[in-house]
Amino acid sequence: MSSSAAVSPPSATGAKPTFFSRLKGGDQVAYLITLLFASIVLLIAVLIVYVLWQESSLARHKFGFGFFTSQAWDHNEENYGALPFIYGTLLTSFLALLFAVPLGVGAAIFLAELAPPKISNALTFMVELLAAVPSVIYGLLAIFTLVPLMRDYVEPALKSTLGFTPLFTGPAYGVGYLAAGAVLAIMTFPFIISVSREALLDVPREQREAALALGATRWEATWQAVVPFAKLGIMGSIFLGLARALGETMAVTMVIGNVPKISASLLSSGYTIASVIANEFAEASSDIFRESLIFLALVLFLLTIVINGAARLLIIATTRKGSS
Repeated sequence: MSSSAAVSPPSATGAKPTFFSRLKGGDQVAYLITLLFASIVLLIAVLIVYVLWQESSLARHKFGFGFFTSQAWDHNEENYGALPFIYGTLLTSFLALLFAVPLGVGAAIFLAELAPPKISNALTFMVELLAAVPSVIYGLLAIFTLVPLMRDYVEPALKSTLGFTPLFTGPAYGVGYLAAGAVLAIMTFPFIISVSREALLDVPREQREAALALGATRWEATWQAVVPFAKLGIMGSIFLGLARALGETMAVTMVIGNVPKISASLLSSGYTIASVIANEFAEASSDIFRESLIFLALVLFLLTIVINGAARLLIIATTRKGSS
């Protein structure tokens, strides 16, 4: 057989499919539809920033960058600043994570690794119920239970033992940064438990069995083999809880005291961005007041983007370090 006879012309079946053939087969239609859905997410985010930017033009032009550094909130002089609210938002969110992360991750480890199946399933169902409770109910419960507990027992004990520090000075009214952080912790730790538990359950069984085969106890296998394997999922749950804490409104409004000032004491009253918008937007009697509140909404949105972006960079850095 000659070499020329071995060479055959390209068949029609081996040709690259055209756009219309993919469209007829449904692949291109599915691609375009799903691309549209994904683009809508980006479009909504851009639209939110655009609307907030446009509607806050008067406040932006009057206060400029000084809006972020000013502590003023004077309706008579029409002078407004965002610093007390940024401070209150960050402080209460930090306190919430300080309380919720150990509780949430510890409970997730128990439910996923150590608890008997019946107990784990029952408690997991209760955790999911807690995650579905509206925030206003948490606020009402905090007013009747948490605030009296803070006022009569917790804050006096903290003042008597740690009152020499500026963190626990001043009168103990039961409302303030500490109470708001505690409420946010109660609201966020169900999310941390749920997502962390799923991340731990996704760890391959071989990971546990290998550690046990090397002589590790059940706790050592969990802590040294399972938890490090699921750390990215656990970190994701933590930042999901942080996102919930940053934007929470009603429950925080009921227990933080709603005073636009900065104080080093955790017992003092304060304000957050979400709570001041919810409290005062309906009463905004002037254009500059209304647009200052809209400017605060833009600050909160950008603050959320920055924190979630930093979380994403932290996860990427951790992944590269682990893979190296």
